[in-house]
Amino acid sequence: MSTAITERLIGALGVPQISGRVLAVALGVSVFATQAQAQEQELLPSITLTTTTESYDPIRYEAAFIVAERWRELGLDVTVAPTEFSTALERFYDQQDFDATILGWSGRTDRLDPQFFLSTLDSRQSSPGGNNPGGYNNPEFDALFDQQSQAFDPEERQQLVMEMQELYKPDAPLIVLFFRDEVVAYNHDAFEGFEPMAGEGLYSEWGPMEAVPVGERSTLRIGGPQEPDNLNPLASTSVWGWKWMRLYYDRLVRLSADVEPLPWAAEKVEQVDDTTIEVTLREGMTFHDGEPVTASDVAFTWNYYLEQDYSYFNSYLAALERAEVVDELTIHFHLKEPSASFASISLSQIPILPEHIWSEIDDASTLSPSETPTVGSGPFQFERFDRGEFMAISKFDEHFYADNIAVDGVEFIIYADMEGVYTGLQTGEIDVTAWRMEPGQISLAESQDHLTVVNVPDFGYFHLTFNLRRPPFDDRAVRRALTMASDRERMVNVLLDGRGEVGSSVIAPVNTFWHDAFIERFEFDMDAARAELEEAGYSWDEDGRLMR
Repeated sequence: MSTAITERLIGALGVPQISGRVLAVALGVSVFATQAQAQEQELLPSITLTTTTESYDPIRYEAAFIVAERWRELGLDVTVAPTEFSTALERFYDQQDFDATILGWSGRTDRLDPQFFLSTLDSRQSSPGGNNPGGYNNPEFDALFDQQSQAFDPEERQQLVMEMQELYKPDAPLIVLFFRDEVVAYNHDAFEGFEPMAGEGLYSEWGPMEAVPVGERSTLRIGGPQEPDNLNPLASTSVWGWKWMRLYYDRLVRLSADVEPLPWAAEKVEQVDDTTIEVTLREGMTFHDGEPVTASDVAFTWNYYLEQDYSYFNSYLAALERAEVVDELTIHFHLKEPSASFASISLSQIPILPEHIWSEIDDASTLSPSETPTVGSGPFQFERFDRGEFMAISKFDEHFYADNIAVDGVEFIIYADMEGVYTGLQTGEIDVTAWRMEPGQISLAESQDHLTVVNVPDFGYFHLTFNLRRPPFDDRAVRRALTMASDRERMVNVLLDGRGEVGSSVIAPVNTFWHDAFIERFEFDMDAARAELEEAGYSWDEDGRLMR
């Protein structure tokens, strides 16, 4: 810029006269400072995106590459790391050793109540083993969580749940990728009587108690691609562990397909006052080893879970102060504060443990598989578990519900992948699938005369969770941008063949009473993602790599 031009500009702007040479120098210094600032910016750290193996779940596997493709386009260095399922779970929950992970929450019936899914964003669940491995921490969210937990009026609680969804969503602590339809099948030439449950399909806790043999064989055979992570009721963090254990452990309450709490081991459940729940046990119940089930066993179990600090159940136990024996069949649950879901949901989740066995175990988390007791009081009793291959339980004839059960036992065949599961169903090796069929298998199953295909909506979801303790995920702007740069529509349309719905809130759209349809949705938009980053001070180098 010439000195004359500079002086004319100064005069036009009405600023005090200074030497044009001085201004030119000042402008040069400013340009130099901007360049130096750009040079001081650093590349964002590389990201490892953990997902399950292709053989375990090709949908999650392919979803990871769809995400990585767009994140690289945004300027990030991303490596996809397919990982064996139980190893991925351990790193996610117990070690919290991950950058970003694609996993899923199953839609078990109790989770139609919003308590569980909301608890996955509660900061008090962020310790190792808890249900908030990403580490989201929002005190306002936690306070609302406590308020909705104590709200007995459904409409008041609904409003609080809506506020919680509107509060967390702009922070983008995770990406709800999609809600996938539960499409499963069974061999109607072998068994009938199944009543599919939303979120669980045919492999629910009621399934083996509803199945009626059509032919001579009365042992129900279920097939799936995954075994339990373990059978320790104070260590398992997998739905595969609990779907099996809940068949041979009793709970005080069982939930119907309509989330109606049905008295089970409890003959009745009554509210004494706002913070006291009285439970009266059925008479004559016994454990599988012949010992009676008493109020002492129930009180011991709940107090034991409190003492062991089993993070997976913390959301169900949070309101409990202690369980007290009143007499041989009566227990009082003393709560810290009123709880809207304790009598219906919490009482349906905790398995009744035999005190005479578990009272000898000081630290349940240290038990090896061979040391873990498997004695319950449920309608089935444990028989066998061959890791990676086979599990078996048999009907417990002394159970109060035994006369209503038509099968004599259940066998679970463990396959390497869903291709093996479908082949087993097709050939008659198994009677029912425990896991969703892949899109390409559905039309084949529908063409088979001996198979019935069942399609139910799911309120569980597949998620990509960020580790908020690590950069760059500790920056809200990065999380928001990465969410916008995730092509979830492609996942639903291509990977799921349209059998599902793009993710929004942690509360599923099918759960209409609790779902907030008006929260920020983060539509797929690469330009919006870049704008979000630019506004937060990020830039790109000459190779298109993201810097700050």
